[in-house]
Amino acid sequence: MNTSRVYFINLRSSYQRNIFEKFKLLFQDSKLKKIISPHDLVAIKLHFGESGSTGFIQPIWVQKVVTLVKDSQAKPFLTDTTTLYAGQRSNAIDSIVNAIHHGFSYSTVEAPIIIADGLRGNISKKVKIDQKHFKEVYLAEGIYHSDAIICLSHFKGHMLGGFGGSIKNLAMGMSDKHGKQIMHADQTPKISEDKCLGCGICIKWCQAKALSIIDEKISLDSKQCVGCGQCIASCPAQVFEVNWHALSSTLVQERMGEYALGVLKEKKDKVGFINFLINVTPDCDCCPHSDTPVISDIGILASLDPVAIDQVSVDLVNQEVGLRNSVLKENIKANTDKFKLIHPHVNWETQLSYGEKIGLGSRNYQLIQID
Repeated sequence: MNTSRVYFINLRSSYQRNIFEKFKLLFQDSKLKKIISPHDLVAIKLHFGESGSTGFIQPIWVQKVVTLVKDSQAKPFLTDTTTLYAGQRSNAIDSIVNAIHHGFSYSTVEAPIIIADGLRGNISKKVKIDQKHFKEVYLAEGIYHSDAIICLSHFKGHMLGGFGGSIKNLAMGMSDKHGKQIMHADQTPKISEDKCLGCGICIKWCQAKALSIIDEKISLDSKQCVGCGQCIASCPAQVFEVNWHALSSTLVQERMGEYALGVLKEKKDKVGFINFLINVTPDCDCCPHSDTPVISDIGILASLDPVAIDQVSVDLVNQEVGLRNSVLKENIKANTDKFKLIHPHVNWETQLSYGEKIGLGSRNYQLIQID
């Protein structure tokens, strides 16, 4: 079994060397610099945070990554994709406005924002993977056409994956709406007919011709539906919803692994990963709030292997003592499974073991600390 290198800096600093100088060493020593060539269009993939959340990676860190990418004579841009659920990121306009509200303006981070799956989240490219769940995956076009990717992940808990790190960021974060729909659920969305205005806007966006108006209310032909998610995105009355509980956590994690594999297959050796073990909150940044972190801040990791960096992240979090004023009410001693305590019905190991099985990366790692 291959052993992957994962590099680590803690958050200690001094008058002699501040944390950003240590971060530059992390970027260089982890070989992230080597995946970037002059003139590359480099996607810096991050989560801008849903409106109301505060746990997302802070803009100052992102600006440092932008500078490091520019040092290689490349052209960085910040990117994310639109969401399935109604919120402040379901289309490109709202998503960019939300990002600016959270501090990611050009004047702050010195790079433009491009929403990778387009205005409404339906711009993608197919990549063949021939795996158990998917023969092909739908990657956001901006990801597909980028020359290299630096994947910045706020490491935290997640209600479906147990934790969210680089694997989730690759998968959910780099797919279009159709990809998110078929990772999360079966193809057809749930419909709340009582909310329907009878406007027919969704029908214009349904490429499969699965929607029609019957008795002034929307009707869905489930046999025709391909799960593109455009009805969810286009409806002004939020009639359509993802059936979040249609699939088990195990299946969702396996499907995420296959989508992540699609990104690496397309980009080959041009993807690098940085996990921030800072503000380790119990739930995803997609939530419109951020609860108290469950542990003290640990540091920052970097690697070329998404499985290894997520494995190290889990291990480091679980080694820590839990914070008493957090969602962890009991059993907060060191060397306890924090994510199992937060999401007891989710086996977080699935995304790691399945990712390793399909060739996404290795769970065996060598942790290298940079002082």
